[in-house]
Amino acid sequence: MAISVKAFTDESAAKKRARIEIIPLIDVIFFLLATFVLFTLSLNQSGGLAVLMPAAETSRPRDADGAVTLTVTADGAIAWDKTLVSLDEFIPRLQAWRQAEPDPRVLINGDENALFSQVRYVVDEVRKAGITKINIETRIRSTAR
Repeated sequence: MAISVKAFTDESAAKKRARIEIIPLIDVIFFLLATFVLFTLSLNQSGGLAVLMPAAETSRPRDADGAVTLTVTADGAIAWDKTLVSLDEFIPRLQAWRQAEPDPRVLINGDENALFSQVRYVVDEVRKAGITKINIETRIRSTAR
């Protein structure tokens, strides 16, 4: 049984040139851009509720590993990480966490419009629980005026 192979003699097929498809290239670039944006947003997430933190020129990056974030909202509510807690459960939870954690650290994430007395209360209770490593979170203020 013989198989015949027909050769291309069409000149237009022989002259086709390779071309770069731009649409898949754009898709890849947008995928890389989205991945980069999501990655950078996750680098410095706060463990607390979203509040408008006060600005300070002396802000430094923080290390949130092994720390609990206490948030004081503008209306005076207190949150343990991202969960709102009442005053009745705040102190026992703080004391239990102090007993469970060998090197406890607290990040206080206060709203810019929260009353100072509310933040002072949280700092005071943290100190009464025996925790000495307390950081107050701020956002970096630009030095340009």
